[in-house]
Amino acid sequence: MILAGELPAGSKLNEAAIAERLGVSRGPVREAFRALEESGLVRLEKNRGVFVRQIPFEEADEIYELRAVLDEFVGRRLAQSASPEQVRELSARVDRMERAAAKGDVEAYLDTNVAFHDRLVELAGNAKLLGLYRRLVNELHLFRHATLAQGGVLPISTREHREIVECIAAGRPAAAGRALYGHVMASRERMHHAAAFADTAAAVAPTTIRSATRKSR
Repeated sequence: MILAGELPAGSKLNEAAIAERLGVSRGPVREAFRALEESGLVRLEKNRGVFVRQIPFEEADEIYELRAVLDEFVGRRLAQSASPEQVRELSARVDRMERAAAKGDVEAYLDTNVAFHDRLVELAGNAKLLGLYRRLVNELHLFRHATLAQGGVLPISTREHREIVECIAAGRPAAAGRALYGHVMASRERMHHAAAFADTAAAVAPTTIRSATRKSR
């Protein structure tokens, strides 16, 4: 529900209400809150309650930078270790991204995109890295949707994913690392563009409303 946006960032989570909604007792919900805190999706505040985490823009920027370094390592390792079967699997995942992009289906693209990157890290075979990576991805979920929803982004992102798989398939560690690093940093730049657009829209909206009000008088 958090990842789908049903429980927006900053909202307070009511233990009893969620337990009733899910048809369970409050105990499992309390345990789920603790697990969600560990995964970076909620924060527990003493004497105040549980809130969906709201990641500041500056922190999201730092997370992208860290992800880029981790993903570069993953690309290098997979270019040295991925089997033909694993390469075919990754290519099939990009195929699904291409189909979602062709339809302009941002939700399906986002789900497939997240699963693709998660699978890359899984195949790298480092459990500690996988746990850290998943926490970082959870923390970025609010920004990723806005980033991919920009016009013309899906085809560009898809090409970047295809290049990553091609470098891994060719057994070129340096190139695969660069492709993944560049892709994450490009995603970071797209986040900046999305934020700038949102700020501009927010600044223009009051002016537009005032203008429309004057014309209606």
